Amino acid sequence: MLIDNLRLFLLIIRKGGLASAGREFGLSPARVSERLAALEAHYNARLLNRSTRSISLTDEGRELAKSANRILAEIDELDLRIRHGSKKISGTIHVTATHDFGRNKIAPMLDAFMKMHDEINVQLTLDDGYVDFMNNAVDLAFRIGEVSDTSLEARTLANNVRVICASPEYLKQHGTPKHPSDLVNHNCLLINFGNMVDRHWKFLVDGKEKTVSVNGNRTVNNGELVAEWCRAGYGIAFKSLWDVDEDIEAGRLVHILKEFQMPVRPLKLVYRNGATNSQRIKLLVEHFADGLRRYA
Repeated sequence: MLIDNLRLFLLIIRKGGLASAGREFGLSPARVSERLAALEAHYNARLLNRSTRSISLTDEGRELAKSANRILAEIDELDLRIRHGSKKISGTIHVTATHDFGRNKIAPMLDAFMKMHDEINVQLTLDDGYVDFMNNAVDLAFRIGEVSDTSLEARTLANNVRVICASPEYLKQHGTPKHPSDLVNHNCLLINFGNMVDRHWKFLVDGKEKTVSVNGNRTVNNGELVAEWCRAGYGIAFKSLWDVDEDIEAGRLVHILKEFQMPVRPLKLVYRNGATNSQRIKLLVEHFADGLRRYA
């Protein structure tokens, strides 16, 4: 019963509520509350803060969620090894990535992985903002830059090269910027991360970092739409190369201001400490590393 209650607890976190978790588990809301109360009584700790509109993890709940994910993964894999042999993997893996990178690069790799391992289930969350590990029961997250959270491990998979690009039609109509400072006279396509709009673009000018504050008439919280607008000729975009490399190769977009590019930043695959002890997580990490090797 403890194992089942732990599974229910993690499902409540992932679904964001007792009722939705109960529907998936086949339990009434009252029964879910009873099972959660039993788990809290077992640990003699309150695990969730609950209101009529939302739930959030307490410190004890966060600690339990972190350990429960690892423990249940090990139980599932032990069961599978005994029943089917060591080469078979199953279970659910929750992956997060940005919209365009996730859709165009990660989703095809997940398709291939699931063909090789047909008992694996994948939950893919596409979000250009920050997705919290604990409150969303995340297993693997793609992040740019360094990771400061000591409860997480990270493996560098590739280099994130960001490029300035525009369509040939836009450049023909409005001219091609020759220097980063020229961007203030152009319509720049902006993305917002939560409450922050990415309008301060960084360049390397004469060996020093220079920030140019840009503006434009289109702002969105979806990087894939920024690329679509750019291809349509609505403005200039600042994108990761892997999001637009095929467009540049095909001539749909033009890479401009190449000589002013900032140094690359690492793309990291982030996971909880000890997560790669799980065979399914370990195999998927290696699968992603192989798939992104061209950008390393």
